[in-house]
Amino acid sequence: MWFTTSCDLSFDIIEPTPFMLMLRPRRGPQQWVAREEYRLLPSVPVAEFTDGYGNYCQRLVAPPGPFSIRAAAEVMVPDVVAIAPGAPFVPVQNLPDQVLSFLLPSRYCESDRFFTMASEITAGHLLGYDQVAAIEDWLRNTIRYLPGSSEYPESAVEVNQRQSGVCRDLSHLGIALCRSLSIPARMVVGYLYNLQPMDMHAWFEAYVGDRWYTFDATQSKREDGYIVVGYGRDAADVAIFNQFGLPVNQSVHTIRVERCDNPSTA
Repeated sequence: MWFTTSCDLSFDIIEPTPFMLMLRPRRGPQQWVAREEYRLLPSVPVAEFTDGYGNYCQRLVAPPGPFSIRAAAEVMVPDVVAIAPGAPFVPVQNLPDQVLSFLLPSRYCESDRFFTMASEITAGHLLGYDQVAAIEDWLRNTIRYLPGSSEYPESAVEVNQRQSGVCRDLSHLGIALCRSLSIPARMVVGYLYNLQPMDMHAWFEAYVGDRWYTFDATQSKREDGYIVVGYGRDAADVAIFNQFGLPVNQSVHTIRVERCDNPSTA
């Protein structure tokens, strides 16, 4: 299934300001990018690098005055999101090396504090996928999803205390619960078709049955149209932009995702 995505950001810059951006969709077996547009006004030199999680990142220094960024793409993703009830737990000693970092506590996912709670939530469920599905159901039924209610990322402990949050907050708690059971889990940021209200979205993936599976407690059912921009341990790794120095005024932030019937072939 093909989609077009776009992200438009505009800032009022006071002094030369370094930015690190993460706006280009990922490429891989589950996602093909046919076309991209990346436009900066005014145009400035950009250096691109790949971070430790394989995300495509850009570095630049924005000049004083109005500064805008547009990132758009045509992306193909699977028609349905894979599910696998009964997929087994993978013992830690059998996990691929590149998955091990997603077992550990991180800044916003204090997994070393959730073992008892996670064990209670998943009691009676098969080890592996079914445990994660139970965690997802518990999040959906217990933690209120309130878009726009949290300006800054909250940790799993804070979300559990508050009992509400935005998509990244629910993902932090889901990740911490999974990791506490020795199930690798990672944060994903990107686009979701038909998300209401439309914005960048965050969900999490868990590694069971020798592969990653998508989980999203903010949605009542598993929808199609998940388009990945970045993976990381938590929100600190997957911000679409980081700005350094004096605070800047972000005047525009517009996200669009639409189905695409006639993708580019170039």
